[in-house]
Amino acid sequence: MRLHIRKGGGRMETPSYIRALLIPNGRKAPGRKVWSIDLEQVWLPFFLATNTAGETRLPAEALGAPLRLALDSDGSVKFSKAGRPVFRVVKDLSDAVKMVRENFSASLAKYAGQVYEAMPEGYKAEVDKAQDAGKPILARDRAAIDEALATAVERAITEAEAQAQAQAPAGAKPKRERKRKPKAEAPAEAQAPAEAQAPEPELVTA
Repeated sequence: MRLHIRKGGGRMETPSYIRALLIPNGRKAPGRKVWSIDLEQVWLPFFLATNTAGETRLPAEALGAPLRLALDSDGSVKFSKAGRPVFRVVKDLSDAVKMVRENFSASLAKYAGQVYEAMPEGYKAEVDKAQDAGKPILARDRAAIDEALATAVERAITEAEAQAQAQAPAGAKPKRERKRKPKAEAPAEAQAPAEAQAPEPELVTA
């Protein structure tokens, strides 16, 4: 499908590289991916072609052995957690892929800018339509997240209470603080010092 866009709401011809990106080819290449693109069936033929055309000068060893055995800091072979040796894409090829990726991103951004400049009203209408269509979906997702979080918190509390109850001794009751009994006050007479009491008169008989 060819899109024609003219500046100011008219039409212009869509670049061929954009049209090619929008045509499904039905091929799914299994194998090692670099930037989610197959290394053996896409990147290597592409850079072999660019070397042939003189557009790039990647070393022959980088294209002949694109995957290299990874080593630890001590020089030993690095293994994954699954126990398999780790391989990495050689730096020359990895840098070339990075350059293509950055240029590709810039091309997409440039095309979007060209369409917006040529058809600003149509572009804004497309943005509004997309946002309106997405609002109920985003609201539903937020509600689902809130519900899931509430359920997770409630489950965690229930599990913690059950675990605490299971760890408590059988028949154990929560300890209660003993109330201290107030000390009995001594009689008022006993509290008075002995010397404060007046001595009884001594009876003298003739």
